[in-house]
Amino acid sequence: FPLRPAAGQDGKRAKLLYFTKSVIYEHSVVKPGSDGLSHSDKILIELGKKAGFDVTRSKDGSVLDGDLDQYDALVFYTCGDLSQPSIQKTPPVSAEGKRRLVEAVAAGKPFVGIHSACYWGKEAGADDPYLRMVGANFIAHGAQQESGMRVVSPKFPGVEGAGQSFRLLDEWYAMKDFDDQMRVILAQDTEGMEGPMYQRPSFPATWARMHGKGRVFFTSMGHREDVWTNQTFQRILLGGIDWARPSARTGP
Repeated sequence: FPLRPAAGQDGKRAKLLYFTKSVIYEHSVVKPGSDGLSHSDKILIELGKKAGFDVTRSKDGSVLDGDLDQYDALVFYTCGDLSQPSIQKTPPVSAEGKRRLVEAVAAGKPFVGIHSACYWGKEAGADDPYLRMVGANFIAHGAQQESGMRVVSPKFPGVEGAGQSFRLLDEWYAMKDFDDQMRVILAQDTEGMEGPMYQRPSFPATWARMHGKGRVFFTSMGHREDVWTNQTFQRILLGGIDWARPSARTGP
């Protein structure tokens, strides 16, 4: 993983908040096992050891009412309306917490969204401040199937070596209300896909954008355990985290 050391505040190791609150449905990759760690927890922690960052995990919505300044980046793998009680029976995100999150990112806090992190606020759609920050809105997904990711930005961190395209078996999201200023990194290759939501031209699936002063990276990949163990996915995720950090040098 050819990334720069992830120095955080005051030259210390970077500290990432991995927020996995789930409402309605909890993805298996974020569901804690008998040791209290989920599949994605373990992988992100191991990747952090290689890339030089530490991971603080939370499913508690009140974490967004706390000190966000302590984190060098916010990584969300959430699902559902986070203002509602969660499957884990942890506190919901307050309206103030949501406002503080969006304002923190606009002020420069790096944000990384994975898979269902594009869901919160879907009813309000393009008018929702969180989804405006993420850059798009979830529509639906079909059955898990093998599909292609077309590389649009081959020089983006972590994408080098992925070629012009690659294929994975995953649960693919169809989305809408795309921000017209985003930098598209990967596009969903819809050719041959099964499901009415995919009967459309290729659309953004992984992107980077600026939200005020904050860098936002999102990828729709990551439903399955074997996607998380896939090195191409790991490199792209780490590249997105690396780009989003304040010390990253390239813009969208």
